Amino acid sequence: MTPRKKPAIVITGIRGRLARLVGARLVALGERVIGIDSRAFRTPPPGIEVHTLDIRRRQAEDIFRTNEISAVVHMGIVHSRRNTSTIGHHFNVVGTQTLLDYCHRRDVPKVVVLSSANIYGPRPGNAQYLDEDTPLLAGETFHDMRDLIAVDMHAQSYFWKHPEVETVILRPVHIVGSVHNAASTYLSMPTVPTIMGFDPMIQIIHEDDVVTGIVRAMKPGIRGVFNLVGPGAVPLSTLIETAGGRRLPIPNLPFRLGTSLLYRLRITEFPAPELDHIRYVCMVDGKQAREVLDFEPAHGVRETLAHLQAMRETP
Repeated sequence: MTPRKKPAIVITGIRGRLARLVGARLVALGERVIGIDSRAFRTPPPGIEVHTLDIRRRQAEDIFRTNEISAVVHMGIVHSRRNTSTIGHHFNVVGTQTLLDYCHRRDVPKVVVLSSANIYGPRPGNAQYLDEDTPLLAGETFHDMRDLIAVDMHAQSYFWKHPEVETVILRPVHIVGSVHNAASTYLSMPTVPTIMGFDPMIQIIHEDDVVTGIVRAMKPGIRGVFNLVGPGAVPLSTLIETAGGRRLPIPNLPFRLGTSLLYRLRITEFPAPELDHIRYVCMVDGKQAREVLDFEPAHGVRETLAHLQAMRETP
């Protein structure tokens, strides 16, 4: 008889840096991990069974049909700021819905969806700390956030429609490290432009702490929506200084007009609406993650920014 395979954890978007870190942590814990991504690997991560395919295609469901799946970690979201096409929207929103359908049809008992605290939106009228019941308003001014909000809402709907499934939605603050995202790119610039007259409090979290949060969310009995916060809120100017950068204050209107022009010319990857993150406060309350997930960040501000500082010091 062929030996029965161990139940597997499926990670979507496995080619992403953060997803690979999650996969490596789970493999180290003795889990069997299957990674799915539409992008091919030159060298697949060790210990992970990788499938290069689109989660919307029938071949993806075959993975669920031919394996016992104990959990799904959905990280396969396209975050490109230029991804405004119908194709990109279809991949994010319809892809998420399709994946959740697989989970329902194949009785997957645990689903973890990585969202973002950015979907609350930086706004002048925000409360000091936003909890998980705060409306998701980032899409009002930043259209590129609408896909991520839709993914989060699909996961919430799945949570209520299928109470037998342990569905977890994680909303981390700005993730910093070797990941390729807006926060790490911005803070690693040698000269960091800021908006004159504004120095908002910012929350960051180390990529390894996000991995820990995801692993904690996979424990039996855990379900719900959780904000993941790092070592505390600090002024933007302090983050820039700690990361080894030099601040360059620019008046708001010229900054926005210049950013819009540079974005259209493809000289920068930052669209003008994203400037609200360095103008207004969007801080979240991590109490629920502390109490339910027993989550506490292991990295302080300096540790979290150490990778960016090392990048500057490398010749």
